[in-house]
Formats: sequence, C-alpha cells, structure tokens
Amino acid sequence: MKKRVLGAAAIFAAAALTLAGCSGSTGSGSGGDAGGSITYWASNQGTSLQNDKDVLQPLLDKFTAQTGVKVNLEVIGWNDLQTRIQTAVTSGVGPDVVNIGNTWATSFQATGAFLPFDDSAMGAIGGADKFASTALSTGGAAGQTATSVPLYGYAYGLYYNKAMFAAAGLTPPTTWEEMVADGKKLTDPSKGVWGTSIEAGSYTENNHFAFITSAQNGGSFFDGSGTPTFTESQNVDGIKRYLDLMQTDKIADPADAQYSTGTESIANFAKGTAAMIFNQNNAEANLTADGMDASQYGVVPIPAPSAGKPAASFIAGINLSVFKNTKNKDAALKFVNFITSADTQSALGKPFSSIPVLKDATPTFTTDPAIATTFSNIYNNLSEPLPTVPLEASFETEVGNAMNTLFATVATGGSVSTSDIESALSTAQEKVAASN
Repeated sequence: MKKRVLGAAAIFAAAALTLAGCSGSTGSGSGGDAGGSITYWASNQGTSLQNDKDVLQPLLDKFTAQTGVKVNLEVIGWNDLQTRIQTAVTSGVGPDVVNIGNTWATSFQATGAFLPFDDSAMGAIGGADKFASTALSTGGAAGQTATSVPLYGYAYGLYYNKAMFAAAGLTPPTTWEEMVADGKKLTDPSKGVWGTSIEAGSYTENNHFAFITSAQNGGSFFDGSGTPTFTESQNVDGIKRYLDLMQTDKIADPADAQYSTGTESIANFAKGTAAMIFNQNNAEANLTADGMDASQYGVVPIPAPSAGKPAASFIAGINLSVFKNTKNKDAALKFVNFITSADTQSALGKPFSSIPVLKDATPTFTTDPAIATTFSNIYNNLSEPLPTVPLEASFETEVGNAMNTLFATVATGGSVSTSDIESALSTAQEKVAASN
C-alpha cells in the first residue's frame, strides 16, 4: 500500500468470513449494463481527488475509443475507501473494478466477493508473465488463486541529505549500526537538528517498521497456519531497535511521537532539521513542494543490522480487483488489461509516483536514474510481502497502535523495556486472535 494512504487500514478480517455469502446476488450496481459500461472506483493517488480524475480521464477516454466500453469513474479518498468496499461486499451493490491497498488483498479475498484471477481471467488481462514476480505476490493468500493484480508499486528507502553527510565526512550507511552512528554525529538538539525523523505517531508506519525490523531479524508475526506469533524474540527485538532510535540512540526527536500524517518527517528533512528519513518512493512530490530539490538528497536501502537479513521494505502498492458479481465481466477484464498495459503504466508512473509492476518496465516516477535504480532494486529484490493471512488488517491496526503507545511513553520521559514490548505484543495478539 502506498504510504500516504496507509491510514485507511482497519480491522476487516473479523467481518471477512461472515460476509462471504453476501456479495453475489444483485449484480454490480451502477456500472454494469448490457451496453458495456463499467464503474471503476479508483483510490486517491495524486495530490487531490480532482487531480486523479484529471490524470485518469484522458486514459479512460482512450480505452473507450479502443473498446467501446464506457468507464464511470469515481475517485474515493483513503479515509472512506475500505468502508465503501465493505459496504459493497455486504450489499452486493458496488463497482465492477476497484483499487485496493495491496495489504488488504488477503482479507478481501476471504470474503469471497471478488473474481479469482484463474488461468482464463489472467489470460484475458495479458497473462501473469507480464507482471514482476514481486508485484504479483501481493494478490492474495499463498497457495490460493489471487483475487487482485498489481497496479502501482511502492517501496521504502532511506533518504539522506547529501550536504549534511558531506559536511560531517560521512558516506551513506550500509548497516543499521552505521546508520545509528551517523545519526549520532548529525544530531544536535541544541540547534533542533536530528539524525532522523520518524512518523512515530502513525500506527501504519509503526506497524510497517515492526514488520521490516522483524524481517531483518528473520522473524514473522504469523506461523505457517496463520496463527499470530507476535511475541517471538525476533519481533520484540526488531521493535526495540526501532524504538531505540528515540529512546536509547536519541537520534529522533521525541516530538516525532506526534507525527501521524506521513508528511511531518518529510518537512523536517526538507528544511534540514533531519539528516535522514525513512520514506516510500512517492516522497519526491512532497519534498519538491517543501522546497527541496532532488539533487540535494540520495536514497539507499534501509540498512539491516550487520548480522541481519537484507529486508529493506515490505512490498507496498495498489492492486486491482473485480467484483465477482459484475454484469460485465468481459468489459471489466478488458479494462484491467488496459490499465495494466505497458503504455498505460508508463503514463501513470510519473503523476502517481509509482514503481513499475511490469517486468522490465522503465521507471518514470523520478528523473534521477540513481534513485530509480535504487527503488526498483529495493522493490524487486529487497522487499517482502506483509503477512498474506486474513488477519493482516487487524495485525496492522493492533501492532501499530501498540507501538504508538510505546513511543508516547518514550516521548514523555518514560522507558520501554523488552518485557514492556512483549506485554504490548501479547495484548495485541489477543485482540487479533479474538477478531478471527
């Protein structure tokens, strides 16, 4: 899922199985009809809902000219999208095609409301072989036929201020230990300058770094049967390492515990009060708006501990799903084929700052070839999917909120021990298990 949309993740899995029989009775609402029109719910990827419409409509007109299929477009903000989809699943009245955050894929798959991309459906959209394997892995639960396909790709990287690093005689870090050491050299609280800035009040950001740091430790939040394993040592140690950026290493400002929009740390980086930030590849637009030129920063993979696994991101992005009860399945699949085609993907990559989800596609989200290469490598080679289990959405919420509380404790002068983290994760695990 794209970073600035992450606030939409909520507990969905609890309702998933109970909704499984509710979606197929009344046909796909306002979009489907015998004349070949479909309704498409697009997520907000640009600077505004209107910006998305301005970007998408010319392409939809092109699709109509090619196929005769009219597309009724609605762009939905991320605060509302998941609820709208849930309502459509429950009522059976909704769009034909919808964007979803890819971390929702397994939870939505469990509802039974979406068309499986079996060999026939996948063939109708150009075949699975056109997609990068990393992107395709986000389509649903492992071992099951995917009910979504990739549309936009995103990944985390470590942004660093070139001038600040050069002035301190530093090179970009390659291990977590080097990153912390660099951060300490670059931190000067008396001047309001910190080694890094983190969105420590965002439950989604915190959850993602719980996942990344655990993956670097070789850990997992669920076992092979989908049972939560939140309190295993790799998870606890990973979260402790992230919390310690503020608590022990003291390279993150305690005020960061109030940051939750995904933009505050970017603003600090742009104005030079933070030397490094963790962000997805869509940060460029915000950095530019905040007055920072792309030549002033570089990007490297988020480093793992020296003895750790090189897991630098989760596989973030947006997927497409087709409601199983669409009255115009053929038209819907034609549209999915069109919007995931090479030409359309190239056209959307720049305005929506996305990494290509197609094999061998050229990135267009940045004009800096080094940054494009770095993020493409992170996305395709150094990223892992968030847990592909129906309880994933609940995992994001409960673990992320637990970390919000832990950061708040640190920010207000308290301390967080390993046992405190174990206790918080145990409580989160109980809540997730109860939602099943």
